[in-house]
Amino acid sequence: MDYSTLKSVLEGLLFVSGEEGLSVKAIAEVVEMDPEVVLAVLSDLKQDFVRDGRGLRIAETAGGYRLTTAPEHAPYFEKLAYSPARAALSQAAIETLSIIAYRQPITRIEIEEIRGVKADRALHTLVAKDLIEEVGRADALGRPILYGTTKAFLDYFGLSSLDQLPDPVASEDDEDLEERTKMLFERIEGRQLSLEDMQRELEDV
Repeated sequence: MDYSTLKSVLEGLLFVSGEEGLSVKAIAEVVEMDPEVVLAVLSDLKQDFVRDGRGLRIAETAGGYRLTTAPEHAPYFEKLAYSPARAALSQAAIETLSIIAYRQPITRIEIEEIRGVKADRALHTLVAKDLIEEVGRADALGRPILYGTTKAFLDYFGLSSLDQLPDPVASEDDEDLEERTKMLFERIEGRQLSLEDMQRELEDV
């Protein structure tokens, strides 16, 4: 693999790893290169983003490296998150929020195992709308982020605590998490709001 291709591959790996990021060791194993080489390429790629005025940055975390946005662009991201055109939650975000509400604290990987699809975009949306937040790190490889609902989530649905969440439909198999979590918003909407009302009011969350 030539140098240019390696840089491109590393950028892609950081993108698909999402907020969790990747350690140098993990990247080195994937690309079958020495960790020292990977570290040098990451440093070069990091400088490229800054030098070229790119909208992305590479941040070094305790567990490795991940992609972030340029901090000076934060005001625009905030406008996007709270603009009326972006107020409505997608079906993916609703499903993700229901899973988090019942299974918190929960990692992104666990959410994706239940839904069967990537959850990065839904998580970003829910965090931006202050419906979920990071509540810690799991005691697992890579120390993945744990997510939970916020006080704003409780306030929005008029709940004093999570104990007031509607009881999910009992499943013959108690391990059938998907069956038990996918009903949350149908039940919340039934006792609080219609989905249409919820989407309109999210502008005020």
